[in-house]
Amino acid sequence: PLPQRHRTAGKTVRDVHADDDEGERMTQTSEPLKLQKVDYEKLNARQKETYNFQKMSGRLADYGFTCILLSDDWKGADFLAYHFSKEIMLKVQLKARLTFQGKYRGLDLHIGFRDGERYYLYPHDTLRHELHEAGFVTPDSPVQWRENWNRTWNYVPKTIRPYLEKYEI
Repeated sequence: PLPQRHRTAGKTVRDVHADDDEGERMTQTSEPLKLQKVDYEKLNARQKETYNFQKMSGRLADYGFTCILLSDDWKGADFLAYHFSKEIMLKVQLKARLTFQGKYRGLDLHIGFRDGERYYLYPHDTLRHELHEAGFVTPDSPVQWRENWNRTWNYVPKTIRPYLEKYEI
């Protein structure tokens, strides 16, 4: 038999033959699934990023956003979040922890990260300015933080948590 052409927007996606067994290589079951939750700590870096994207996307859906994971960073973003109103589009950089980086300055980026079971999405430059105004950036601060905006924490310090609360999703 001749192959069928599957088309998307006029472009050939792939050939499908009547004897194609692609679906048979995948496990098909009509039995109830016996799912096990993953251990986040055992995931590799790419799996953690995918996991965090899915969790963040699900949280943002509760607020009317649809998220699109980008295959490559675009203007610093790992994914885009579009609001149903079509009035808001966020560029989001996923991080493993509370982070500021000079290379994100002026890019209108939001940083998304998880802290245990809490998820935060904060505007990078705005929160950096808020922390500066609150005295977290002083003349005695390391030059990387004071001048280059580079700072990360392995955990959210208790003194900074009140500034992050409004960005929890």
